[in-house]
Amino acid sequence: MASIITCIAQKPATKSRHNPWRNSRPRSARAGAAASGTASTPPGDTTDDGADDPPPFVANTEPDTGEATGGSPGTLVDLRVGAHGGFDRVVLELNGPGLPGWNVRYVDEAVGDASGLTVDVEGDAILEVTLFPVAYPEDATGFYDGPDTVSVAGTEVVTEAVFSSLFEGYLQAFVGVDGGQHPFRAYSLTDPARIVVEVRTD
Repeated sequence: MASIITCIAQKPATKSRHNPWRNSRPRSARAGAAASGTASTPPGDTTDDGADDPPPFVANTEPDTGEATGGSPGTLVDLRVGAHGGFDRVVLELNGPGLPGWNVRYVDEAVGDASGLTVDVEGDAILEVTLFPVAYPEDATGFYDGPDTVSVAGTEVVTEAVFSSLFEGYLQAFVGVDGGQHPFRAYSLTDPARIVVEVRTD
């Protein structure tokens, strides 16, 4: 299957938001996403996406990886951020039934896959989230049509989650973190399929 790559309007200097799904979305959805840019909703949207017990949970600043499991991979259907006691949570929900593998790590710079362009991410540190395999929108029912950048009021260290690209089955997103590199962990949940990233506030 041919890869889907497009670049949206570049800002001055060298930074750009690269989103290869944009041309595959309905026109109304593309217009709405472009107009809104960033979603900001009350905290708590991620309450049902894992345990709500406060830290200490096992976490560090080293890369966190996991293997794909289950059946056919789904595509991204939701990206959300939530504030919790002692940590902030980012959730990438897919429409499964299979779970993609994940690779979550701190990087010096947010660089978009394939485009090589710098992606704007607010924060003192940046977590890169890579999922594989992830289906293209035409390979699965439904697809994420929300804004590329999602943030909520009330988070202590996570500034925003940024959907960057889907290229050759690899989904790339970034998480902005304030105050340098905080300990984090990543894990998967089923029913629905989700990859969860939790960043401790200590």
